[in-house]
Amino acid sequence: MDSPLFTAASDFDMGRKMEWAGRSSHLGGIPRKLVFIAVGAFAKVVDTLLNSTSVHNAETLIRLVHSRPPGVPLITVSNHMSTLDDPLMWGFKEFPSADAKLARWVLAAEDICFKNVVLTYFFRLGKCIPIRRGAGIYQEHMNEALDRLSDGAWVMPEKSFFGRRPPFPLCNKDIKIVVGEPIDFDLPKLRQMAMSVSRDMSFRSSGWPMTSPHGLDEPAQRWLYTTISDRIRAIMEHLRCLAIQF
Repeated sequence: MDSPLFTAASDFDMGRKMEWAGRSSHLGGIPRKLVFIAVGAFAKVVDTLLNSTSVHNAETLIRLVHSRPPGVPLITVSNHMSTLDDPLMWGFKEFPSADAKLARWVLAAEDICFKNVVLTYFFRLGKCIPIRRGAGIYQEHMNEALDRLSDGAWVMPEKSFFGRRPPFPLCNKDIKIVVGEPIDFDLPKLRQMAMSVSRDMSFRSSGWPMTSPHGLDEPAQRWLYTTISDRIRAIMEHLRCLAIQF
């Protein structure tokens, strides 16, 4: 792997150049373990000592994090309340926030977390994958995220504070975390439906790949993306309403 390039034009390439720092084999995994121990301890302090945190259905998430069939990936979706939602949301009681092996992979904003060598190295150790906001789903590092899912890993993808997301953890707040039930998608069936429906669809191309690895043309890809997104959005809205009740 090439060494990082220290030029102004290479800032957004730094995450890719330091992909080696995100490997579990890097220096025997010791730097990664130290990062998760430190950040996990910080999350525990914020969640349990500085704030009051209640979690609904925590056992479901803990079970899925600890035990899944080999090769089965896990994707968690959450609303975005602050800049530090991740990793602070994992600091609740009984969650293995300091376990680097069980920890999630997360998509992190390239312009915030990968601005220089030090930040890039730190966030790579924290199992963060750089993503360029506004660049869509077909960008270079999405392939890296797909590789982690193929390995069976866990990959993670507003309110305001004086008009902005709070840049630091707040104190004396009631934190509510609502965990939903697992959502299973029958992807082979959905792909077949997408190909069938796409035959009757016509619209102007918006730059999606002409074909996907599974042979889906652009209309089929867009139908599949919309169908899955709509289902997740509906469930997220249900969880938001549930959080208000308890």
